[in-house]
Amino acid sequence: MTRRVAIDPVSRVEGHGKVTLLVDDDDRITEARLHIVEFRGFEKFIQGRPYWELPLVVQRLCGICPVSHHLAAAKAIDQIVGVSQITEPALALRRLMHFAQVLQSHALHFFHLASPDLLFGFDSDVAKRNIIAVIQQHKTLALHGVQIRKFGQQVIEAISGKRIHGIAAVAGGMNAPLTRDKITPFKQQSTNIINWCSETVELVKTLFLSNRDFHHQFGLYQSPFLSLVGPQDQLELYDGDIKVIDANGSLMRRHPCDQYHTLIQEQVKSWSYMKFPFLTGHTPEEGWYRVGPLARLNTCSFIDTPKAEAARQEYLSYFKAPVHSPLAFHWSRMIEALHCAEAIERMLDDPRLLSHDLLATGTKRHEGIGIIEAPRGTLIHHYKIDDNDQVIMANLIVSTTNNNQAMNEGIRKVASQHLNGKKLTPELLNLIEVIIRAFDPCLSCATHAAGKMPLQLELQTQTGSTIDRLQRNSDGSIHHAD
Repeated sequence: MTRRVAIDPVSRVEGHGKVTLLVDDDDRITEARLHIVEFRGFEKFIQGRPYWELPLVVQRLCGICPVSHHLAAAKAIDQIVGVSQITEPALALRRLMHFAQVLQSHALHFFHLASPDLLFGFDSDVAKRNIIAVIQQHKTLALHGVQIRKFGQQVIEAISGKRIHGIAAVAGGMNAPLTRDKITPFKQQSTNIINWCSETVELVKTLFLSNRDFHHQFGLYQSPFLSLVGPQDQLELYDGDIKVIDANGSLMRRHPCDQYHTLIQEQVKSWSYMKFPFLTGHTPEEGWYRVGPLARLNTCSFIDTPKAEAARQEYLSYFKAPVHSPLAFHWSRMIEALHCAEAIERMLDDPRLLSHDLLATGTKRHEGIGIIEAPRGTLIHHYKIDDNDQVIMANLIVSTTNNNQAMNEGIRKVASQHLNGKKLTPELLNLIEVIIRAFDPCLSCATHAAGKMPLQLELQTQTGSTIDRLQRNSDGSIHHAD
């Protein structure tokens, strides 16, 4: 007989999800399911809209990484208007805006969502393990996190007019350049931002290595990895080819972005609104993969900024490449933040940011594909339009969707390692949330930053009879419910 364990909702992630564990009569985990319980429907309701609205509309998918959706859609409609390459000034502005967004998103996740787990320990009191306690006990660290994110948001605002849901990218380019008076304050702040990111990389390294074996083995499993890479296999966040490596680090595939559909297929399951991508030529059960910072540092050969590259090499020295440990997502994420800070400082000296040569034109087509590395991983926007310029097909494979089966596998591994008989424990509940947070999932893009969301864990028979129930209340207290 199969029994069911449910965690609903999952706290300190960006959105709302529910976890169900299926266990057999011997209390062995047979399956883990991360349910996405909110229906968004963007692929459907943008149909019938004129294509030039897409970069504005799709930003509403997310309040944390709207720039990624903005730019992925812009890259797609560049193709629709027949522009294979935007002007160099427009590209410089887009890259600067995108790197600023990756920086602020990584800062938000680490300092506000992940750091309570790492600083206080997975088994610490849930009432303490939140951003409020970080501010109280690690004031300087919390302040640096706020300042790093603020810097990224201000760069976005300078280019796009707003910190979220801006209006910068248009079909074929950008709508306005930067000015010197906007650039100067950022150049004055950039050294501090780099230093704070570098210090945080050292902190994550220290925290990870403080209990190296446990952190390395926590939820450990192997998988292929997928990301964009640059022409020389360098870390690349805006453009490039899609590269896939297997669990041993060997090259599996390398495809131009406009051929993504020959590489990735999607499976639908009845218990989640999120699809399950897998590699063409493999079954859904065998062809899933991971994306995001962990994947990007595994697929690239180098990072083209010096401090981040030095940090990458040191990071790899502690593992057998490729790195599979889910908790290494936190370490790799902050190395990327350091890279973004260094790259932004370099970009701010680019005179092309001041140029008005921002639009390119071409012959209209009826299809466009835009792929970008969002903070959480590879993001795909694919659109088709009719002769009236209205969208007739939209396919969005977002970063968290690419990681869907990988998250389920991580949950299964952690539950298999820590489920103790038929008795549910707060420790199990906490550890399952820890593995989910490592992926930084953006489920519907709303955060539960205080870390005290009501949460329920249930053990049920197949017929629905409750064997045990664990309840977390809004004040953080945990008790077995009747």
